[in-house]
Amino acid sequence: MTTVSDAVAQVRERIARATQEAGRSDRVQLLLAVKTVDAARIRAALATGERLIGHNRAQELRAVEPELTDIEHECHFIGHLQSNKVNQVMAWAHCVQSVASERLAQRLDRAAEARGRDLDVLVQVNVSGEESKAGVAPEDAVGLAKQVAALAHLRLRGFMTIGANTPDERRVRAGYESLAGIRDAVVTSGSPGTEDATELSMGMSGDLEVAIGAGATMVRVGTGVFGARPQP
Repeated sequence: MTTVSDAVAQVRERIARATQEAGRSDRVQLLLAVKTVDAARIRAALATGERLIGHNRAQELRAVEPELTDIEHECHFIGHLQSNKVNQVMAWAHCVQSVASERLAQRLDRAAEARGRDLDVLVQVNVSGEESKAGVAPEDAVGLAKQVAALAHLRLRGFMTIGANTPDERRVRAGYESLAGIRDAVVTSGSPGTEDATELSMGMSGDLEVAIGAGATMVRVGTGVFGARPQP
């Protein structure tokens, strides 16, 4: 039976191999996607030396994070964030990866100001155009990124997307490459606060190699480490 630590090592090997095959010398970060995962298994994964975890649900973040205060880690929020859950997330999250509207960005900015802190954010882009996926449309992403970067208490760190739900690898890669193009356009735009927006959070358990080939700097892996999620 594969342990959590064994699974993390296997995913790390996949990342290293994909990075090498892409001819890259930089290090791709692994974010542990912990939707439905209990604190004990998260702790087992963090015990391997990984430090990034991502929550999809505000209520799970609120329940689990108090049990992890004694172990060093960085908490990201990667799911759809409702306005009435912003304060719950702000209490724990270092970064919100799912900013897809100016309204949410402004709400986060006000919440950060109230807490006397700054918040890292990524703009989520729907590169596949699938209605089931959240995110700003690609043609609107540069404009939104500039608006987010101008807010006083948000630090724009880059972009996030979920790949197309298709076995067509070329289509998946095209979506990821389009996000890399958006990132490059924003970083070189000269707009205030955009110069450090280099992060590309894209690729999950099933397609991380494709994402790394297209330039991902962070991959979000859940089932590849923790196994299949329980069915509702």
